[in-house]
Amino acid sequence: MDGNGRWARQRYMPRFFGHKQGVDTLVRTVNAFAERGVEFLTVYAFSSENWKRPTEEVSGLMSLVLVAVTKYLQKLANDGVRIRIVGDRDAVSDKLRAAWEQAETLTANNRRITLSVAFNYGGRWDMVQACRRAIAEGVPAEQVDEAYLSSRMALAYAPDPDLFIRTGGEMRVSNFLLWQAAYSEFFFTDRLWPDFGEADIDAALAAFAQRDRRFGGIRPNEVVPEGT
Repeated sequence: MDGNGRWARQRYMPRFFGHKQGVDTLVRTVNAFAERGVEFLTVYAFSSENWKRPTEEVSGLMSLVLVAVTKYLQKLANDGVRIRIVGDRDAVSDKLRAAWEQAETLTANNRRITLSVAFNYGGRWDMVQACRRAIAEGVPAEQVDEAYLSSRMALAYAPDPDLFIRTGGEMRVSNFLLWQAAYSEFFFTDRLWPDFGEADIDAALAAFAQRDRRFGGIRPNEVVPEGT
């Protein structure tokens, strides 16, 4: 969900206002995807690298999470949204962890769409924590395969993403879902996240519908040259 800071700067406003507008956009977007039949949506709210941002901005983002839970949690619950938080929870405050637990508990029985919020998350962290779980569980090395590691990833409860969308014009994955996005289709847009709307969703889904997904295989009747 990239572009909050630039959106605010274009309006001569502090970056925090961009993040606040981004939360409003997220709530609208969740319902828009649900209306289109999407069952799992994962958003990158705060990366493990975001701690390097100015202290004031980080503090504001933490406060914004608490405000968002207060303002939108009941609405999302009523809309049938299940909320799950993925990421390293050790570095955040007890108050923030309690807010996350409240959101997960209140929405645990909802099935319309599962919203996974990646907070203090990084794709490399996810792989490392999965490997550490294997070591802690005493699994022999020869038994650690892709299926085992997938079952220990932070998003083990969800299917791998079909479509990876990045707003704001950046053309990189920024350490997001590195394991899970191995065969995802990518859609990059210049739209800043606070301006991301239903027309952008439809454009992304339309582009996805045109993709020829082979998951590393070849097309039927396709001839593969020798040595490839």
